[in-house]
Amino acid sequence: MSSWVCSSVTRFVPSADDSHLLSAFLVHSFPATTSTKFPLLFRTKVPLLMLPRSQSSPDWKTHEQEEDPGSPVQDLRVPDEWLLPSRAIEESEWLRGKLQKWLDDEYCPEPTNVEISRVAAESYYRSLMERETDIGVILLKMAQDLTSISYKESFHGAFSSANAAVNLIIERIGSP
Repeated sequence: MSSWVCSSVTRFVPSADDSHLLSAFLVHSFPATTSTKFPLLFRTKVPLLMLPRSQSSPDWKTHEQEEDPGSPVQDLRVPDEWLLPSRAIEESEWLRGKLQKWLDDEYCPEPTNVEISRVAAESYYRSLMERETDIGVILLKMAQDLTSISYKESFHGAFSSANAAVNLIIERIGSP
């Protein structure tokens, strides 16, 4: 069935040479020509959907302001006491060990797991030393740092590894 769909779709693709036919393309089908020039520009008689610009509500609060306890969205942050240098070292070492064990258990033990855990822990430590408490920002920085690793012989990737690390951090925040 997929080959039928593919041939049906490609059989009726007009080229830029058929510009006089392009406006009718939405209603009728025309055979494809041997060469296609991009971009294909045409005008339709279908009105464009215009979306209004987002209007900021004056009663919206910034992330620095107090959170609404009834809000379904939580602001995930690491505790302020984790920003102390001694605690930041402790937390980053905890993450290194816990992430390596999680990667080994979840997939299989491999040398890349050691490297992923080391880079993630260093990134986490730097974020804490920069006084970054927002989990989303920590995740993005960590994913960026993890792109420095080669994943050619691994089951992992930078973003899946960063997500796993942040999930472990969130679990730690929630545990006593």
